[in-house]
Amino acid sequence: MPTENKNNLRKLIRQKRKQLDFHQQDLHAWSIARLITRQAAFRNAKRIACYLAEDGEIDPIYIIEKAWQYKKEIFLPVLPPTGKSLFFARYTAQTKLKPNQFGILEPDIHPNHWLRARELSLILLPLVAFDEKGNRLGMGGGYYDRSLAFIKHRKQWHNPKLIGLAHELQKVDSLSRESWDIPLNMITTEEKIYTNN
Repeated sequence: MPTENKNNLRKLIRQKRKQLDFHQQDLHAWSIARLITRQAAFRNAKRIACYLAEDGEIDPIYIIEKAWQYKKEIFLPVLPPTGKSLFFARYTAQTKLKPNQFGILEPDIHPNHWLRARELSLILLPLVAFDEKGNRLGMGGGYYDRSLAFIKHRKQWHNPKLIGLAHELQKVDSLSRESWDIPLNMITTEEKIYTNN
């Protein structure tokens, strides 16, 4: 899919997503949390990466709260000032947050305590659009794809599992897969789970 078409699709889906009111957003977040927390990928995970929702994204707060209840460790993405790949920092209810260079809040934790994606059990990702084959259209920065590039070369180790969180209205018929794109194992909407095996 040409870049121009991807940008048009991003704009269209983000507009649709933002039109959902608070009640719809909250209901979708709750429904998705119910589905996700029943999955083996969640139940077996010790270290789970989430994100802080913005721009109409699915809010994973109910998943985070359930994970804390089960004594699982939650991590949020952090972007080094000069880096192109994400690291992940531990997040608790007491964690101080600070904005990164894009104004996105992330844990204010020393880099010595950051983890790489390969050290996590499960990563819950935001997305702009998706298809049923596990293809994900993000915001266009490529941060997750670069951070997860090692997945293409692994032979046996199957962690982290990758699950996208989305509103059903973000589903499209088909997305082209670029050589650097990392497909998701699963995408969960308020209506159903799409599995890519």
